[in-house]
Amino acid sequence: MAIKIDIQKTQKSRIDSVDFDNLPFGHVFSDHMFECEFKDGKWQSAVIKEYAPISLSPAAKIFHYGQSIFEGMKAYKDADGKTMLFRPLDNCKRLNKSAERLVIPEIPEDIFMEGLKTLLEIDSDWIPTKEGSSLYIRPFMFASGEGFHASPADEYKLIICTAPSGAYFAGEVKVLIEEKYARAANGGVGFAKAGGNYAAQFYPTQLAIDKGYQQVIWTDDNTHQFIEEAGAMNIFVRINDTLITSPTSDRILDGITRKSILQIAADTGIETEVRKISVGEVVEAAKTGKLKEMFGAGTAAVISPIAGFGFKDEDFDLPELENPFASQLKKRITDIQTNKAEDPYGWRVFV
Repeated sequence: MAIKIDIQKTQKSRIDSVDFDNLPFGHVFSDHMFECEFKDGKWQSAVIKEYAPISLSPAAKIFHYGQSIFEGMKAYKDADGKTMLFRPLDNCKRLNKSAERLVIPEIPEDIFMEGLKTLLEIDSDWIPTKEGSSLYIRPFMFASGEGFHASPADEYKLIICTAPSGAYFAGEVKVLIEEKYARAANGGVGFAKAGGNYAAQFYPTQLAIDKGYQQVIWTDDNTHQFIEEAGAMNIFVRINDTLITSPTSDRILDGITRKSILQIAADTGIETEVRKISVGEVVEAAKTGKLKEMFGAGTAAVISPIAGFGFKDEDFDLPELENPFASQLKKRITDIQTNKAEDPYGWRVFV
């Protein structure tokens, strides 16, 4: 065992009060959570305990200087009741990449995986089996050390919570290409899953919602001429039969679903390009009928097709295709995730 985990099971499960046939995304929480703290220069005091509020000092530095990072993962059950994760070590590596950027102590992989697997074993009954549902997993780390001095904290917490969830998006998604606000800048923390990145997205996203769109297509911070991400997801654009996505950078998250799509697309004969995509190219392709698909890619939705986009007070609808790349790729990924297909990549990890 990587670390001794103190297991404190709840006296009364809440599972009987949950309607597993009608699960919202991320609003119903499982019985337990994993917690580990960094103190005196090391990770210690690992515990699995009842899901409950946490107590922090008003001087905890998370409230003042925003040292907070997180990950998004999912667990699934197959027809035989076996529990699986999808590329969990990639999540741990990315969590530590975010931690380095925000001067948070990295969590050892063995502690992360031991805590996660033990938590899933204890709350195994909370993993939904209905098609399209999963157990969403939220690991997060934050500064719990106290002080008003603008400097890194000396104490931190890692917590892993889980939430049985249905689909992330429902219905058509229409997006607005952003012309003023930027999600991230060169040299910044756009590549990290830092809480502040998402807080800064809410205002421009709300402006787009007020105009009748569901999300924003982010553009580069300098010229706003190149598309970079779709809301909180990586973005893919299909022009004719070529699937294109932006390269990762200081501004763009190295998405695990993104990497999986590129691998599967290449192996199934879909031509892919990783390069800058200009707004002008997308608009021109839409006008000439060459723009076939746009979709967001991320853990929560896996793939979220975009039905149309707006730019400079003009709306463009995407065609309805019989067998879009989005559907093909989503099925390939979810079949691997749920053990319905072979996994030639070693992405599936059984608990």
